[in-house]
Amino acid sequence: MKRTVYDAVKEFNQKYPLSVGWRLKRHCKVIEQFLNPDEEVLYAFFAQKNDNPLDIITTYVIALTSKRILIGTKRVVFGYFYTTITPDMFNDLKVHSGIIWGKVYLDTVKEYVTLSKIQKDALDEIETKVTEYMIEEKKKYGNVQR
Repeated sequence: MKRTVYDAVKEFNQKYPLSVGWRLKRHCKVIEQFLNPDEEVLYAFFAQKNDNPLDIITTYVIALTSKRILIGTKRVVFGYFYTTITPDMFNDLKVHSGIIWGKVYLDTVKEYVTLSKIQKDALDEIETKVTEYMIEEKKKYGNVQR
């Protein structure tokens, strides 16, 4: 049986319970509806998609799959927001750590994605997973420079 996005998010939440996230099951459903049949979930976590220290409402689920990074959230009333980052569009990743929480910045060709309110203990794991994933995927595109 394939691993679901929600299974991966639950695993992350058990390891890092101080990360701020709400309505995770609904956010995971947004991601799952965009998964291709041959796509596999490798890693998933949740965060607030903003740079505002007072905003704790905008929870997003971020999933690394065998083909791309998916970012999604279910709106409270109706609809959703969804973003996909393919390896050829990914530029860089930055990590900032605070006292309790940290931030991860995903720099892409088209936008700068800020993911905040992540338990600072999780930052190393997220950085490693995303970086190793992108290095491997970019090799397939032939974009890795040494």
